[in-house]
Amino acid sequence: MLSMENELYQDKNENNKLSSLFWVTGGITERLLQFIWQFQYFNRSELTSTSGEVVQILFPGQYNTNQGPDFGDARIKIGRTAWAGTVELHLKTTDWKKHNHQEDKNYNNVILHVVWDDDRSRPDSYRNVPAKSTEKSSLIPVLELRNRVSKILLQRYEELMNSTAFIPCQNNIHSVRDIVWKSWKERLLAERLIRKAKVVETYLQQNKHHWEETFWWLLAKNFGMKVNADAFEAMAKSIPVNILSKHKKQLHQLEALLLGQAGLLNEKFIEDYPRLLQREYKFLKKKYKLNSIHHPIHFLRMRPGNFPTIRLAQLAMLITESAHLFSKIKEAVAVKEISRWFDVTANDYWHYHYHFNEITAFKKKKLGAAMIDNIIINTLCPVLFAYGNYYDEHKYKVKALQWLEQTSPEANSITKGFQKLAIQNKNAFDSQALIELKNEYCSKKRCLDCGVGNSILKSR
Repeated sequence: MLSMENELYQDKNENNKLSSLFWVTGGITERLLQFIWQFQYFNRSELTSTSGEVVQILFPGQYNTNQGPDFGDARIKIGRTAWAGTVELHLKTTDWKKHNHQEDKNYNNVILHVVWDDDRSRPDSYRNVPAKSTEKSSLIPVLELRNRVSKILLQRYEELMNSTAFIPCQNNIHSVRDIVWKSWKERLLAERLIRKAKVVETYLQQNKHHWEETFWWLLAKNFGMKVNADAFEAMAKSIPVNILSKHKKQLHQLEALLLGQAGLLNEKFIEDYPRLLQREYKFLKKKYKLNSIHHPIHFLRMRPGNFPTIRLAQLAMLITESAHLFSKIKEAVAVKEISRWFDVTANDYWHYHYHFNEITAFKKKKLGAAMIDNIIINTLCPVLFAYGNYYDEHKYKVKALQWLEQTSPEANSITKGFQKLAIQNKNAFDSQALIELKNEYCSKKRCLDCGVGNSILKSR
């Protein structure tokens, strides 16, 4: 923990120079100032307002991410009077007027105006009071922090913000304690699953809270990989699960439905099997009054095993072998049990094909361990977590976390980047947390909101 009362204030001139440099270069941001105030990372000895009143911070307040003053429920003693109210922060004192806070009743309860730089020639931070009022209490005390912040903290923050490395803190990341890493990874994973749960809830709103339908949409989307995810999702939404259930014993009819709705049966075929699928699809489309989707299907820059034709054929096989799949998943205990259900292979036609009308050498089109892991990570665990969150059943959320711990880690550009830094990535729990860290914090330079970034800034 950084102790601002005792740390590195011996050379005030040096600190003043650094503070000036930060001010001139724009290194100080309002978010940094909020961070400094929230955690009280400044020299609190002999605090006085700009008008000379003694200031004692009893409680800095709760950080407010919504509209209104930056911190609520603060308790500040100014002179001999203890105040309870809100605290507003600005880079400059004159920002108060620039933002028209003196005209906003939401700021009537501000008891302290905390600024980096007091740039005015006379007091001008006022509450919203009647125009003719001369109440002394309308004037808000101002506290300047410019010369009270550790130069080390400022230097570290500047290094993080100016970093062009894979992650801003890669030169300091190994100084972070294991316990900090552990708790932060748990938070990251929770944030990631909660965000994915919101997608699930959106689907539920679209299909009258039908969980099997929702699962089908997400499963199909995942089978599309990144390239064809939107097209596969649209295809799934165009075929209700009750229609799939009616044809689950007829593999060629399921293939016809999936491939046809994806727009892959519109060619002129020379082989018997695709011609059969074409006839079946024509009949089924008319029977169920299915609407065509208008999403392009992509084959370029994909491994043949990930071609949409192969993935849809495997998905059709999975449907034939799995009744009420989501219900079964809810009751499952271990990942190994689930992996067996997804251990499917496309029908024999596809062992010799990647496209219609193009015969290739024999290769069994098995779903594969990596794809099964992908489904567990990106479909099963998020849906299960969302289910537990929706019904407030903790056991399902715990199970989702346990399954991620039992699943192999992802291998992509992000996890490989962390691997180069010797950051642990032993299972999907780790890899999902690292992806969240990189995408939502490192790439956005949200070091002030990051547990790792906080630890580095606070360290001696």
